[in-house]
Amino acid sequence: MTNELVDEVLADPVGVVVRLVGEVEPSMEADQVKEIVCSVARARAGQRRLAQALRDNPALLTTGRPPAPFCVARLLTALNKAGARTVSLPRCVQCARACRRVSSVRGGQWSCSPCSSKSAVCEGCGEERPVHSRGRNGEMRCRRCRDTGDPLTELVDLVTRLDPALAPATVLGALNQATTRSASQRQLAWAVVARPDLLTGAGCEAPAPAVLRFIDALVAAGSTTVVRPACPHCRQVKPLLNLVGGKRVCRVCYGRHVAVACARCGSVQVPRSRDPDGAPLCSNCLISDPVNHEECRACQRRRPVSVRLVDGPRCRGCHPKTMAQCAICHRTGSCDTSRVTGQPWCTGCQKKWVTCGGCGQNAQLRGSTLDTPLCARCVNPDPDFWGRCPTCRTTWQFSNAPCPWCVLDTRARTLLGDQNGAISAGLTPLHDALMRVERPDTAINWLARPKVAGLLTALQRDRRPLNHQVLDELPASKTLAHLRSVLVATGALPVRDERLVDLERWIAATIQARSDPTERQILHSYGIWHHLRRLRQRLDGTHTTRLQALNVRCHLIAAIHLLDWLTTHGRALTTCTQTNLDDWAAAGHSRRGETAHFVRWAVAHKHARGLALSTIGWHGPAGPHDTEKRWDDARRHLHDDTLHIADRVAGLLLLLYPQRVSTITQLTTDNIHDDGQTMTMSFGHVPLQLPELVAVLVRELVATRKGSTIIKTTDTDTDSWLFPGRRPGQPLSDHRLGQRLQRIGLHPGQDRSTALFALATELPAAVLARILGIYIKVAVAWQHAASGDWTAYAAERSQRTP
Repeated sequence: MTNELVDEVLADPVGVVVRLVGEVEPSMEADQVKEIVCSVARARAGQRRLAQALRDNPALLTTGRPPAPFCVARLLTALNKAGARTVSLPRCVQCARACRRVSSVRGGQWSCSPCSSKSAVCEGCGEERPVHSRGRNGEMRCRRCRDTGDPLTELVDLVTRLDPALAPATVLGALNQATTRSASQRQLAWAVVARPDLLTGAGCEAPAPAVLRFIDALVAAGSTTVVRPACPHCRQVKPLLNLVGGKRVCRVCYGRHVAVACARCGSVQVPRSRDPDGAPLCSNCLISDPVNHEECRACQRRRPVSVRLVDGPRCRGCHPKTMAQCAICHRTGSCDTSRVTGQPWCTGCQKKWVTCGGCGQNAQLRGSTLDTPLCARCVNPDPDFWGRCPTCRTTWQFSNAPCPWCVLDTRARTLLGDQNGAISAGLTPLHDALMRVERPDTAINWLARPKVAGLLTALQRDRRPLNHQVLDELPASKTLAHLRSVLVATGALPVRDERLVDLERWIAATIQARSDPTERQILHSYGIWHHLRRLRQRLDGTHTTRLQALNVRCHLIAAIHLLDWLTTHGRALTTCTQTNLDDWAAAGHSRRGETAHFVRWAVAHKHARGLALSTIGWHGPAGPHDTEKRWDDARRHLHDDTLHIADRVAGLLLLLYPQRVSTITQLTTDNIHDDGQTMTMSFGHVPLQLPELVAVLVRELVATRKGSTIIKTTDTDTDSWLFPGRRPGQPLSDHRLGQRLQRIGLHPGQDRSTALFALATELPAAVLARILGIYIKVAVAWQHAASGDWTAYAAERSQRTP
């Protein structure tokens, strides 16, 4: 066959069949033949197989003689049923008789029912007759000679002895649910009677799938003795749909057993199809293969088919959308017609996950409105309307494809488990947390990221116990930091002060980079024995904040800059004079305060002599104070519903109770005390009562706060932090909150100074320090900068005339 003909069969197999049938039967309409072909061979591969066979041997349409694929026999039968006169019926390969019903035989041969019936010597009468059934031990029997005894009675007696709570009618009902054919029921009964342990845990060795359906029906009927079998590989109780090594396994383990490398992209997956040479192809390569593209009837381009309409296939870009008002969110846009309600619904609502207002479960939105959303089960309780997941058989969905939960479990076990699907003890908490996520689709997308998949695969292959040291050996990255926080939040790793560890690592690397041994010794004493020791004493069991770590870094960088300047000018710290230090100060270098601290420390520890560097004292904020703007911003945050509730509360805490952004992010629900009538919030030692308008917003934030992390934990995530962040168990970073406040028109540093300046003019320093949680020296400095010394208040009061 030429390449042009190959391309024709691959590109338009239905058109090839319609053309060949039209040459033989011109009386039939092309649309009628096309409909028949699509009903006979629905899949693309079957249509190509049919077109290939007819293209190789067009005489099949007039002779009806095999060898040929069985789909050709079905096409001939359907064409004759539709009224074709020239097209022949399929003929038996043995007797050459034309027949409307044929049986498929290996090797492309088909035959009629009498010829296809096997003959053997009957065990009962000893004559050679067509096989009608098999006996208890697999022997052949004809229609007249049936096996003695009633296996169904033996099965009922066995099950009722095993579980006396089951009635005989219940056992027979479960048997009818498993299979309705009498021969299959007898085989099932013989198998269970021969091996009663199939009902108590050994069901993976069942000779037929009907035995597993029988076990499921007994358990559903209330049996407590009959046990659903577990997969022999992963040891989990799941539907056992496939056979591997004589034992029935779950879909995940079967997929891992048959997974091979794709011939094109190399990814190890279950093959979805094969190329013309027989090489396996994954689902992505199958869809992206130009051979499987079709010509879109709208844009006339060859594209992957998104939907098939009456007039032909359409690509994703030409998928018809109607502009209508969504019946769920009531927004006007491009909508599809829901198969459940028959009303328009937009793409956003099709992908939305909600808490069902009927059953309370977290599921995909399928009907009603956003105020009272409903899942599939609550919208249409008819189980025959919905498809089911082939693995768990519990999800109600539009198709029979695996549900998101089973896809997530398969993906997680592929990354975290060994060849048998067994997950190590160190990664089991992560797998359990993944299976508890609210949105399985987001977790699937997270696991599909190449960096995440690479890290998890590396951890799975490492045979050492999982700990922080194992992660420290991997290249540092944001993905690794996020994965570490996930493992800590799920309990796979213990809690560790990551900022302190990063600071220690940075200090060690910075000191090691110095070439002068004397400078390394000085910086080691200054950075580790002075700053880190004081920082650990100040932490007292708490974690390092960003400002604390930044303060240590700034002091060490200032010391390094001074040492570099001295080296450039031919000096060392031990030979530095006051004149040299004055020259450095005159040059206008930054970080004067941190450098002065280093000089004082060096003199105190005998690394320098006779040096002194003055610092510039703080005499109040340098920026302007716009009190009117402060109150305008506060009113906007109180009444503007378009702003996010978290931004409104954070802005009010900044404008009304001048808190640092780093302090706001560390607030938890423990800082809030609400008795239903009054609400207080603790910033310092004295709780501060919030006004009613502010209290309403804080209550709404507490009720609706939700972090953007994928994995949720029950104890350490959004149940404590007032502003939860992207990483599990951690709050929103102060840098990110500062960016959000700046985006809505606030300037955190200047606005806090304005608010603190205003409060310092009205309150004594002691009161200000207690309610705002700042140091008393800081409060006194603000008081001096705002309104003078409050110690003169008593003297002024005593001189007043009554």
